[in-house]
Amino acid sequence: MNKVPLTVQGAEKLKSELQQLKQVERPKVIAAIAEAREHGDLKENAEYHAAREQQSFIEGRIKEIESKLSFAQIIDVTKLDNSGRVVFGVTVDLVALDDEREVTYQIVGEDEADIEQGKISITSPIARALIGKEEGDIAEVQAPSGIIEYEIVEVKYI
Repeated sequence: MNKVPLTVQGAEKLKSELQQLKQVERPKVIAAIAEAREHGDLKENAEYHAAREQQSFIEGRIKEIESKLSFAQIIDVTKLDNSGRVVFGVTVDLVALDDEREVTYQIVGEDEADIEQGKISITSPIARALIGKEEGDIAEVQAPSGIIEYEIVEVKYI
């Protein structure tokens, strides 16, 4: 499997979630299963089945996070050469040429993407159009409504 790019913040968030699952959630669900077992007949014990289902979810999520971290290529954008070129991890200030609307995006890994926080996936059409461009360049983004042109105002390595 190929390396998956992650920002330093994205990797820390995954590590924090993994620690929470292993040290808090897993022991809590094990205790719930033990308590439900004490109630007797397991076939008709809804608490037991719910706890087992929760345990299954937690274990699956732990495996998923461990897998993502093992294949992660953690990129610290602050240590990259600030050439003004759009690369993974940078924050980009853009102006839409059609309506002068200003937007700011950080280009992140797929698991970190959150449009409400201004974080877009490296695989998104906007990010693909921006990668490799420099400040002052025009990026054409193929959107469902047609082509949108953005001028790259500033590239920040933060």
